[in-house]
Amino acid sequence: MPNDFILSDSLELKIENGDFVVSESTYQHQQMLILSEKGDFKQYPTVGVGSKRFLESEKPDDYAREIRQEFIADKMKVRSINIARDLQITIDANY
Repeated sequence: MPNDFILSDSLELKIENGDFVVSESTYQHQQMLILSEKGDFKQYPTVGVGSKRFLESEKPDDYAREIRQEFIADKMKVRSINIARDLQITIDANY
């Protein structure tokens, strides 16, 4: 399980007692991959699910496939991804 700098809910670096918070970060990595558009990371321009493209899509399987591909490319083992009709995502994946 990876450790990394932790971000707050507003995606700012979390600071406690005057220092950066470092902790287990699998969920945060998943969240960042889902929220990121391709091209958001200059060093890795093909990384990112691009969730905005799927907001009006009637094909949640395509969205799940894109998430799965990005997680696998990031070296995660994906057991399941479920997307409900209201786009609530349930993921079972880790490093």
